[in-house]
This record gives sequence, C-alpha cells and structure tokens, in this order.
Amino acid sequence: MEDSKPAGKLSTFLDSGVYRFEDSTAVFIDPVRVLNRSYTRFRVAPSAYYSRSFKSKIQEPRVCSNSRKRMRKEKKPQTLNDRERAADQRHQEARPFLLKAHKSLLRSTELLEVVSNLRDDFDNSASSPGTTQSLVELGRVWQAPLYEITLNSQSHDNASEDGGSPVMEYCKQRAVPVFNNLVINETSEDVEAELLGSRYILPPESSFYMSDLGQIHNLIPESDCGFNLIVVDPPWENGSARQKLRYSTLPNRYFLSLPIKQLCHTNGALVALWVTNREKLRGFVEKELFPAWGVEYAATFFWLKVKADGSLIGDLDLFHHRPYECLLLGLCPGKATDDNSRSKTIPDNQIMLSIPGDYSRKPPVARFLQEYSPGLQRSRCVELFAREMTAGCVSWGNEPLHFQESGNFTRG
Repeated sequence: MEDSKPAGKLSTFLDSGVYRFEDSTAVFIDPVRVLNRSYTRFRVAPSAYYSRSFKSKIQEPRVCSNSRKRMRKEKKPQTLNDRERAADQRHQEARPFLLKAHKSLLRSTELLEVVSNLRDDFDNSASSPGTTQSLVELGRVWQAPLYEITLNSQSHDNASEDGGSPVMEYCKQRAVPVFNNLVINETSEDVEAELLGSRYILPPESSFYMSDLGQIHNLIPESDCGFNLIVVDPPWENGSARQKLRYSTLPNRYFLSLPIKQLCHTNGALVALWVTNREKLRGFVEKELFPAWGVEYAATFFWLKVKADGSLIGDLDLFHHRPYECLLLGLCPGKATDDNSRSKTIPDNQIMLSIPGDYSRKPPVARFLQEYSPGLQRSRCVELFAREMTAGCVSWGNEPLHFQESGNFTRG
C-alpha cells in the first residue's frame, strides 16, 4: 500500500508529463509529453527534442552541497563589485528553494528511472532535422512577400457508404503568405504545411505571425479581445549566443517598444518574461522594462536544469554559469473593473525541473501559467519571440517554425 501514491503520481506523469513533488512547491516536467498532449496525428520525437542530452554515461546522482572537494588548489576569492554582490544575494535567497526541489527529485527513485530513459521513449523513428533553411534569412530577401506556405487540411466524413468507420482524407490545400501574415490552423487536428520543399507540423488551434520587430503592431487586436497570457522570450544580448551563432540578439532598448499594454485583454494579462541571471539585465527589467510596459512585478519562477541521472547540469554555486534560468511574472491591468479583472494570487519561488532540449529552447510553460492569468477561463495566449508553436497560442517572431520542421516529429 505504501507504493500506491508514487505509482499513481508516476502514472499521471506518464500521461501528462508533469510530476508534482509532495514535499515542495516544485514540479518535474517532460516537455515532450507536455507538447504531445496537444498533437493528434504526430508526436514530438524525444530523440529530436533531447538531441544534445543523454550523451554521457549515466552516473550516480550527486546532491549539490555547500562545499566541494577539489583536486586542484582553491583559487583565492575575488572581491565582488556592487552588481555581483546584488546577483549573489538573489542567488542566496533562491538557493534553499532550488536545493529542496533538487533533493525531492533525487528521492523520487521511480521517477529517476523513467527520466533516465526519456530519450528512448515512444517511437524514435523520426528523421534527423539536419540543416534546415534559415527562415530569418528568407524573410530578409526582396522576394519574401511572394513566398507562400501551403496548409494541407484533413476532414472527416460522417461515415463511409457501407456505414463503417469515418473516412479521413485531404480535403483541401490552402496557400497563404508566410511572412507578415497571421497563418492559422483553425482545426482541432495537426496540419502539415509545405514551404519551399520543407514540411512543417502545425498543432491544433494554433497560429503564427512571422515577421521582424517592426511588424509586431499587426498583432494588436482591433477590438477588446486581446491576450490575457503573454509569454516573452527575448533574444537578449549574450556572449554565449553570439559565440554559438544560434540566433541574432537585440540591444535591450529595442524591447522597450513592445506593445504589451495594447496586446492585453480588457481584463488584464499575466506577463511571463524569461531572463538570464545577469544583474544588469534584472535591473533593466525592474527599473525600465516593466514600467515601460505598464507591468507590475508579481513573482519569480525558476527553471532548474538537470541531467538524465538527476544531477544538475552544473555546480549550483558557479557564479557566471548558474544551472537555472528565471521566469519573471508580472500583471498588466486591463480596462475592466469587474470580478473577472481581479488578479489571482501567484506563489513565489516555484521551481520547474527538466532536462534541457536544444540550445535556448525553453520548456512549454503556457499550460502551467493559465491558472494565474486574469479573466477568461480559457486563456488567450501569445508567445513573443517564439521559436516553436503551441496549441491554442499565437506564436510571433522571425522564426516561429524553427522547431516545427517535420524531422522533429514522428507519426502518432
């Protein structure tokens, strides 16, 4: 009888991709399972999502500790400047919550056994994405307004002529401009799309608007039906990002012009902003960015990154390379003053643990944040600077199809 609760929680995790620890406010997330809850005919392939994980031999998990024995001589501690001291203070305040969450994971032996095999789950017959065409470069050429994406939709007949099971067939192809245009999959099923010889998978009830920053104003709704959940993952200036040449970055001042207030629903919106651990950036967000957006800070969530054996991807106390990222949550008030516009209590210092995917790819958080967004029972969500699509959301950026290439999927 003692194993009934863990078995039940594990069964829930296998279905939902979310494991909630009883002794902490933390959850472990398998992004692949979370994403696949929305797809109908295709599945995100674990081998593609975890392409840079599971490469080393699984070792016994290690609990991070205050002190660590080193083979080499300890370096003399350096004097911290004001920003570094402020950053260290933030880290020390978050550290107990991070440690508790990590220990909860290491105690969950049944979960760890499943986690060590996440990359091998399901049918891993997906083809390698390989070198895909650069949508960013494609959008810069003079022919960009002429490029179209073809959506292949399916329909269900009520029944076959002999009264048997429903017949499924491609009913139509629809070609629409791919740049500076809202491309919508209004159906409740996945849609295969084609662009210049490449195939992409669009999740149900999703849409994307692929453009540069100068066209974001086209997302502003004409009526009061804006968004009550806004997730933002800016391409912050970052030496590591430039070194890896993964994507283009922008100076901080560019993000001040994002029309967050105009995108908000009349009942207000929950704004979730991904940030790095640089203190200069945190100061910019608190003193300039949130005030410019009309957003009031509410809470901080942490994404703690772990390996397949449950250990952290790096030393928790390594100053310039923390094994976690922060998700700052804020509330943007709307015009309405009824009960639907009242803000909901958002717990602080929530921890999300997961094995990271490709470089800079964030775990899908929209589902977890919906319960805190004001107003509608079903959130209207927009993701800014998106590099993948989410069911039920509008994805905006200059490469929202980056992870939608068909080589990242298998047929369900």
